[in-house]
Amino acid sequence: MEWILQIPILLFSIIIHEVSHGWTAYRRGDDTAYLSGRLTFNPIPHIDPVGTILLPVMCFMGGLPVFGWAKPVPVNPYRMNDSRRDMAMVAVSGPVSNLILAVISAFIFKIIVLSAHTLGPDMTFTLITVCRFAVMINLALAVFNLVPVFPLDGSQILMGLLPRKWLETYEKHIPYGTIILLVLMFTGIIRYIIIPPLSIILIFLSKMGLAVW
Repeated sequence: MEWILQIPILLFSIIIHEVSHGWTAYRRGDDTAYLSGRLTFNPIPHIDPVGTILLPVMCFMGGLPVFGWAKPVPVNPYRMNDSRRDMAMVAVSGPVSNLILAVISAFIFKIIVLSAHTLGPDMTFTLITVCRFAVMINLALAVFNLVPVFPLDGSQILMGLLPRKWLETYEKHIPYGTIILLVLMFTGIIRYIIIPPLSIILIFLSKMGLAVW
C-alpha cells in the first residue's frame, strides 16, 4: 500500500518542479507560463496523461518505485534577455527545487525522530515513511532530470553552457532524445546513471546529520 503515500508525494514534487520552471522564466522576462495559468499549485493544469497518470500506475502494477512527470511548463526563450543562459537557469530551477524539497524532508525526518516519544509509534512510523519517500522521490527526480538528454532539463542546461562551436554537434541528438531515454530506461542502464550521484547525495546528507535510513 506504499503507493498511497508515494503518489501524492510524487504529484506535489513534480508540480513544484514545473512551477519553479515557470516562476524562473517569469523572473527572466517570459510570462508565457503565467498567462497559461501554469504558475499555480492546482494539480489539474499540470497533469500529463502519460507522465502523471499512466506511468505511475504502470510502476505500481509492476512493483517498481512510483515515478512520473507533469506537463511541461510553456516557455518562450525569445522573450528573455539572453535566451541561452536564461533557458539554462529555467532548466536548472526544476532539479534545484527537488533538491531543496529533499533536504527539507530530511530535516523534517530528523525532527520526527527526535520527537518520536511524543508522537507515538504509529504516527512516528507513518511520518518517517512519508519523509523517506519524499527524500528519495525528489532526489530521483532531480538526478534524472539532470541527465543531459533531450527533453530533460540537463539538455537545456548543457545547451546554455556549451560553446557555440560544440552546440550544433550536441543538438543533433535532439530528434532521437526520447528514443535514447526509452532505451536507457527499458535496458536498465538509467539506474547506473542515477544511483551513483543519488548515493553520493545521501552520504552527504548523512554526514550533515540528516540520514534517513
